[in-house]
Amino acid sequence: MSQDPRYAEQEPLTPEQLQELTDVLNERRDRIVRTTEQSIDTIREDGALRMSDEVDLASAEWDQTLEQRMRGRDKALLKKVEKALRLIDEGEYGECESCGNYIGYKRLVARPEATMCIECKEEQERVEKNFQKARRINDNFPFK
Repeated sequence: MSQDPRYAEQEPLTPEQLQELTDVLNERRDRIVRTTEQSIDTIREDGALRMSDEVDLASAEWDQTLEQRMRGRDKALLKKVEKALRLIDEGEYGECESCGNYIGYKRLVARPEATMCIECKEEQERVEKNFQKARRINDNFPFK
């Protein structure tokens, strides 16, 4: 009897796969930390420069805002990567935090910090999309 292809990916990770994903996660963490350190150095250097006019000042502020937004995204990703590494240490990595099934290896290769299987993640995104749609309708309602 052949296995249903939808569930072919819901197998526990082999030790080799787990080591491969651990290496990828450690590399991502190191890259994020390096990038953050470089951006902090850049901000310090730019802050030391004296702005000669309003255009230079506005441009520098725009660059700083963009840099802060990127650092915020990196910070969120770093938290997810560290959580995944902690789950590896605890022996719970690769299990969906929503349904408890295994997260497929292909999904983890694409997104090693994933904490949900593809089915649960898709359901979460559907719920969020419907919530946003309902919120837009309510925001446009003439009587508040």
